[in-house]
Amino acid sequence: MSKIKIMVADDEERIRRLVKMYLEKEGYEVGQAINGEDVLKQLGQDASWDLLLLDLMMPETDGWQVCRELRKKSDIPIIMLTARGDEIDRVLGLELGADDYVLKPFSPRELVARIKALLRRVRRKQVYGDEVQLQFSGLTIDPASRKVILMGQVLSLTPKEFDLLLFMSQSAGQVFSREQLLRNIWNYDYFGDPRTVDTHINRLRDKLTKIKDAPQYIHTVWGVGYKFEVAL
Repeated sequence: MSKIKIMVADDEERIRRLVKMYLEKEGYEVGQAINGEDVLKQLGQDASWDLLLLDLMMPETDGWQVCRELRKKSDIPIIMLTARGDEIDRVLGLELGADDYVLKPFSPRELVARIKALLRRVRRKQVYGDEVQLQFSGLTIDPASRKVILMGQVLSLTPKEFDLLLFMSQSAGQVFSREQLLRNIWNYDYFGDPRTVDTHINRLRDKLTKIKDAPQYIHTVWGVGYKFEVAL
């Protein structure tokens, strides 16, 4: 069985060496990149990488730009490494398609745990990726193609918006707290501001309500959280 391949992209050699050492102890194959251009070049030449650890503040091409470019053609799992803890930076990274982020300075053991959790989530999607389509009034959600059709129009959703919609629609009528959504969609115990969920929900709801005559699907349950339910 081939090893899982993880690329570590960071302009600090000390961090690359440290992360490489811990990951190799876990049996992973580890590659390195020193800047954004290096990341894009290596991933463009070899599409067999399983996960990318991506430093946000790199010279030449930063992590945001790399993430934006990769998401045009790749669904490789991405964990951002960043010293910037502002919510706006975290939300932007997640909106661009990152799957998780870890703040510097970080615990190598926690980083390894995050990597394992994300890889488990990816495997579950690969195993259960051919689930049947979900059909609601005016809305079709296709887990296999990750396509959402609303009133005959294909919606453009970010990865997290799609995951939120799919997760909530699979339990229509159930109310989820912010913490439950963070654990199930981001797949780890979230240590930041749970209002990040509000940002994603609001953007998802905006996209679902822009089309004329579409029902309302995402509802706020004040003091509790959110639920998916068709309201004509």
